[in-house]
Amino acid sequence: MQIVADIGGIPGADCKGFCKYCYFKKVKELDPLGCVSCSPGKIGCSRCGEELREGKNNFKPPFAVISELQSTLMLGNYKNHDLKINISGGGDVSCYPHLNELVSTINQFGLTSHLGYTSGKGFIDGEIANTLINNGVDEVTYTVFSTNLNLRKEWVRDLKPEESMKALKIFSENVDVHAASVIIPGVNDGDILLKTCSDLEDWGAKAIILMRFANRINQGIILKNAPILEGVRTHTVDEFGSLVKEIDSQFNLRVTGTPILDPKTNAPFAIAKDTNEIYLQFIQEVTGEATIISSKIAGPYIAKIFEKLEVEDVNVISTEKEIACLITKEDLEEIDLSKVKDTVLIPRRAFVHDLDAERILSTDGKDRVVGRGPDKLSVDGEMSGTLTEENVIEKEIEQFRDLVEAINFFGMKKK
Repeated sequence: MQIVADIGGIPGADCKGFCKYCYFKKVKELDPLGCVSCSPGKIGCSRCGEELREGKNNFKPPFAVISELQSTLMLGNYKNHDLKINISGGGDVSCYPHLNELVSTINQFGLTSHLGYTSGKGFIDGEIANTLINNGVDEVTYTVFSTNLNLRKEWVRDLKPEESMKALKIFSENVDVHAASVIIPGVNDGDILLKTCSDLEDWGAKAIILMRFANRINQGIILKNAPILEGVRTHTVDEFGSLVKEIDSQFNLRVTGTPILDPKTNAPFAIAKDTNEIYLQFIQEVTGEATIISSKIAGPYIAKIFEKLEVEDVNVISTEKEIACLITKEDLEEIDLSKVKDTVLIPRRAFVHDLDAERILSTDGKDRVVGRGPDKLSVDGEMSGTLTEENVIEKEIEQFRDLVEAINFFGMKKK
């Protein structure tokens, strides 16, 4: 079990400057979007406002991080768990000025540390990796982009790419390293990507997650900052899935992708695969009727699963937004209400307030019951890389049982 030690930090300010492709570039002040965490009568809360932009939380002093961590450890029932502390925040972990002090203190607690997503730009001397390892760091998630030093300098804005790559090599040789790379067509794919993966494999890294570059609103750039890069093409979902499969077939690294896919576990939506149809027997009977609103990627999978369950009273509408938890009220406004039943379920984590959802989905004069599904219906590549296909299927069955329970509760058929 991993417990997060939040060091804070602001993207762009506490990471030695934005990477060229960073999601948080050009973020503007905007009204809160609304979400499930808002109070019932008011649109806006910290989750869909300040926390979403991550713009007002500088690096915390080490004593504050340790104090919060101690409180978490004291209040939680972790006696029978094998614990690790995941050091993470809005800024780049490698740029945290008290990193060695923090991991040393955690080590004195008898616990090891996992350095959460870091680009390594803060490692101005790669040998610091040895010091951190000696002080209890045994896992690192490293945003590599490319092992090509010139590309690192241009795209990651890494002033000392030779040192950050030295640190990555030392970490890979000694601890569990999960690399990550945002893939931009014509920049760090093709032969460049093959060389990056070859280097990582030679150094001893355990895994790499390939992350499709998002550049448009429908791909999830929802902070009024699209496009991140003018005139830059992104992979289609199918192109990206093929790329993940290709890399997985050529290397012994554990290769996953986001928003799709994991070739080893068939996530997301492993239970939609024909060979896994037998597991659908563990989903209870659907007795309600409802419309499920989901994303362009997830929607077809969900529809296929309900088709396999031979459910006629549930239909799925896919929005143009490719990531379900990034659906906003603008996506709901594009839906053809003639296809929407009296009961509607939207993704639980969608950035839409219940008031907006109910208003928008009733503009045709029909009052509809609007509910929310479970937090997730599958797992993406950031989680599935540590799971087996059986683990993924187990989670999906549990999540779809929760979804059916919501359908049966909110969508009771009229007698």
